[in-house]
Amino acid sequence: MTTPTPIEGILNITPYVGGDATVEGLARIVKLSSNEAATGASPKAIAAYRAAAENLHRYPDGGSADLRAGLAEVHGLNINGLICGNGSDEIISHLIHSYAGPGDEVVYTEHGFLMYPLGAMASGATPVKAAEDEFTASVDAILAVVTERTKMVFLANPNNPTGTYLAQLELERLRARLPGHVLLVIDDAYAEFVSRNDYSPGIELVEAHDNVVMTRTFSKIHGLAALRLGWAYCPEEIAMVYHRVRSPFNVNAPAQAAGLAALHDIAHVDAARSHNDRWLAWWQDECRRLRLQFIPSVGNFLTVHFGTQGPHSAEAAVEFLRLRGILPRGIAAYGLAAYLRFTIGLEEENRAAIAAIEEFLGTTNGV
Repeated sequence: MTTPTPIEGILNITPYVGGDATVEGLARIVKLSSNEAATGASPKAIAAYRAAAENLHRYPDGGSADLRAGLAEVHGLNINGLICGNGSDEIISHLIHSYAGPGDEVVYTEHGFLMYPLGAMASGATPVKAAEDEFTASVDAILAVVTERTKMVFLANPNNPTGTYLAQLELERLRARLPGHVLLVIDDAYAEFVSRNDYSPGIELVEAHDNVVMTRTFSKIHGLAALRLGWAYCPEEIAMVYHRVRSPFNVNAPAQAAGLAALHDIAHVDAARSHNDRWLAWWQDECRRLRLQFIPSVGNFLTVHFGTQGPHSAEAAVEFLRLRGILPRGIAAYGLAAYLRFTIGLEEENRAAIAAIEEFLGTTNGV
């Protein structure tokens, strides 16, 4: 007997696995594994979501017109260059499917987000890894692996799981040196958390060139991860390509309503950023106190070094913390087996995590 066979390369893909969320036998969990918003969703977004429940029998607006108009108003963007998706992951997937296939190459950085190589493989393209410099994307290293077969370059800025970023001038240098046929996708999932003078999400690059896309999400600072809502800003020609391949009603109506409300709740966004600024600095101070090395981050998470050997390895730390209901993110799949990534949580969650880490470091066997 024969069975259906997937296209070549699909079975070589290791499925993406999200952060742990539960521990059997424990009711109280401190989930710091998925970079979710510590301060939750805007009350206005929750109210809009509930109101949308009255019309669940209606199809959503396929073009997300009101949400795109809100994005254009709040960010000062050309509405015709705005697209919305079922999470920014969907946008990334459709862009790869549209611009890269068998025989093509998709470049990403050494510790870049896993969806880039997974998306490339799903489309039959070849993912190509560019080295990083001190856990930070390197323009020169990216350019060094670009060939005539390169169709796309993905750059998470800030990057997950390292929390590092490229300054605006480096972004501009990268775009200037890329061949015109290469699409540069700047993934800015954590942009709202960054308050550095040399940082830019890339809006100016999108508006000045025809081969740059900026992706964003409502999952992080807006706290709408459950709704899977993302957006992107791109040249109108690329937006038209996206509309040809997306599903007719790819963003559900409650997500659109909640996203629009969240977008206009500036006070909630400001409070979320202030909370993160305070507790990210606190985490870094606590790691210094405990003599733990970490990768300086501008996101809502901190990646901490434990090592791969001995009683206090990252693997041992995961097990020790898990039994106490503390769930960080193991990131061996990103080439960082010696590290754990911790989302910045609420005050009590942060304090509980550090207390458990200190207890772990005080043990001799890590269990």
